[in-house]
Amino acid sequence: MMSPGPVTLDVVGLELNFEDRRRILDPLTGGVILFGRNFASRKQLTQLAAEIKSLRPDVLISIDHEGGRVQRCRQDGFTHLPAMRKLGDLWAAKNKSAHNAESAAQAMAAATACGYVLATELRACGVDFSFTPVLDLDFGRSAVIGDRSFSGDPQIVFALAKSLNEGLRLAGMANCGKHFPGHGWAEADSHVAIPVDERSLKQILGNDAKPYEWLDLSLAAVMPAHVIYPKVDQQPAGFSKIWLQKILRNDLGFEGVIFSDDLSMEGASVAGSVVKGAQLALNAGCDAVLICNRPDLADQLLSKLKVSKSKKAESQTRLNRLMPQSPALPWEDLQVEAEYQHAKLLLKKLKLI
Repeated sequence: MMSPGPVTLDVVGLELNFEDRRRILDPLTGGVILFGRNFASRKQLTQLAAEIKSLRPDVLISIDHEGGRVQRCRQDGFTHLPAMRKLGDLWAAKNKSAHNAESAAQAMAAATACGYVLATELRACGVDFSFTPVLDLDFGRSAVIGDRSFSGDPQIVFALAKSLNEGLRLAGMANCGKHFPGHGWAEADSHVAIPVDERSLKQILGNDAKPYEWLDLSLAAVMPAHVIYPKVDQQPAGFSKIWLQKILRNDLGFEGVIFSDDLSMEGASVAGSVVKGAQLALNAGCDAVLICNRPDLADQLLSKLKVSKSKKAESQTRLNRLMPQSPALPWEDLQVEAEYQHAKLLLKKLKLI
């Protein structure tokens, strides 16, 4: 069996074509990320995931499936999960100072239920992993983050993210906190621009990065932001040894997987070509690099990226931990499972679905 490489790439449509198969079989490929264009029905998604696994059982099939406006699978029985802001609002619903014990407990229970429903439904269709939760703080400045954030309070973000992660864990799915150290202050959208956050390291570590510090061992993976923090480094966080090795690995003690954000985004353009960007991200401390929506750039990566054996082995060990460690329930069995029914009932009772 091939061992997974550092490249996570996407596929074109609802089923694999020849070029998709060729890329998935490349030894540098370690993951496949799915998008809304890859979903038409549960049956089709399950068949697509099975075909990917038939080619490469070792690749991690992932998706951006957070709830709210970022949810790739919305039809054919999938629960339309709330934006994470709704959980933060629930926390503060009965007391504007956000310290009411009853509303906080309800919000944490709802977060766990969201994580469980999210993970069990995806896993029933063959998807291994979702890039969630968003740990960015909502400062009311970033439209691209907005209601994807739980709250502007790092303590609430920590508590709700930890609860969501527990729901994912109970369903056999790992988690990924994003976008380290925080995308909530920078106003620009890194998909189409190069965001800059002029705050000091002390300000960022004292606010935005706190959920990463507090989540500690419950955080399985992290995705850094395509944001430049010039008071710390001239490179965006995902290409910065200071952010990834000194601060995230050494100071915060993070031992999980570091994924780059999509290298085709405008925020990554400061690194140069996609190959230079991937090399810089890996050298800075990323274990895996994402390239999405650009098959031509994926081909460049697979043909030109150089990865040392030691780096690949170290990252493989971490990446393997993200694979589900328990069998998934088929969709029909899931619908009658007590825990799943309880989770959905709770979310309905709280008017979140």
